[in-house]
Order: sequence, then structure tokens, then C-alpha cells
Amino acid sequence: MKLDNIDKKLLEELSEDGRLSYVELAEKVGLSRVAVKDRIKNLKEKGVIEKFTVVINSEKFGKQVSAFFDIDVEPKQLQEVAQNLANHPQVASIYQMTGPSTLHTHVLVEDFQKLEVFINEELYSVEGITRVESSIILKRFKSRTGFKL
Repeated sequence: MKLDNIDKKLLEELSEDGRLSYVELAEKVGLSRVAVKDRIKNLKEKGVIEKFTVVINSEKFGKQVSAFFDIDVEPKQLQEVAQNLANHPQVASIYQMTGPSTLHTHVLVEDFQKLEVFINEELYSVEGITRVESSIILKRFKSRTGFKL
């Protein structure tokens, strides 16, 4: 979908603060409230805007350990393993990567003991997983919350 400068500006403003009202957005882009509402409705219908959400600081919510896993899976079991992991409440995101049948997974847990339990019970014990490589985040400098224009 081709976006004009006004659509791009709306998306930038909503990326910064998704709670802006149509009136506030209209003031920022120089359109009427109704025109802004119609544009946002169109962006949602076209799938450019997937949803409106809130970004929660996981550390403030008690999730002190943030870890990434590259998980190699037997190809015939990739979908099943990915779906099972995606349904786990400690899994923040999961992506299929290029190369071997690899799942790149971001996990948030309360402490290292919970991380150990997750690794042993949710990864090492799963049929089809052939390799697990982990990295623990020491410090966050930037976190992507959406596509930047």
C-alpha cells in the first residue's frame, strides 16, 4: 500500500502515543477530526495498523530476566514446536528464521531459577528440538515497538 505524507505522519504520531485522540491527531496533521478518523479506519482495514496496544516494562512487572533463544527444530516438527512455545505465557515473541529450522524466541521470566525451569521443562524436554542456544540481555538501549517510517 502506498502511503502519503499525512498517513506517514499519523502513523509516526500514533507510534509515539497510541492514545492520541482524533482531535489531537487532526491538529498535528492539519486535517479535520472526521478526515483523520477515516484515514485511521482505512489504515486498519488495509492491515497497515494491526492493532492498538500498550507496551509494558517487563522489569517493572517483575520479569527481571530477558533471554533470547535460537532453537533448532526438526523440520517436520517445526510448526508444532513453534505453536506450543507461542502459547507459553513466558514467551514474548517467536520467529522462524532462515537457515536450519530455527526459532528465534524471546522469553521473559522473574529470575534465573525460573529461566532454568523454562529451559529444562519447556525446551530440553520437547521432542523435535535438536539444539538450544541462549543469550541473556544485560542492558536494554532501545526496544522496537513497531515499524518506524
